[in-house]
Amino acid sequence: QVQLVESGGGLVQAGGSLRLSCAASGRTFGSYAMGWFRQAPGKEREYVAAIDWSSGTTYYRDAVKGRFTMSRDNAQNTVYLQMNSLKPEDTAVYYCAAKRGTIVSALPAKNDYWGRGTLVTVSS
Repeated sequence: QVQLVESGGGLVQAGGSLRLSCAASGRTFGSYAMGWFRQAPGKEREYVAAIDWSSGTTYYRDAVKGRFTMSRDNAQNTVYLQMNSLKPEDTAVYYCAAKRGTIVSALPAKNDYWGRGTLVTVSS
């Protein structure tokens, strides 16, 4: 069992920044890859960012490339999502996901564990 707890969401004006955190506990952090997803009101959950747990390579959906940066701190069992130049269309509940292996799946249903999410609201 893996427990994931997100934090760092809030209300920010367009162009602003937020840093989300996801702390993992339970099974060995290194056995599970982690990633970020988001779900806007009335829309399906979508993949945002992931780290290849073996190489450290990061991947992003096109809409956030150049603005979001995912990182990890193995000592703290935590991953982060630095979000800059935020836009109103980034408004969503942001979720952390974990999947056994080297990288999370872009398909939400194929991941093993989820946090409860943290709300990000970007005002125009």
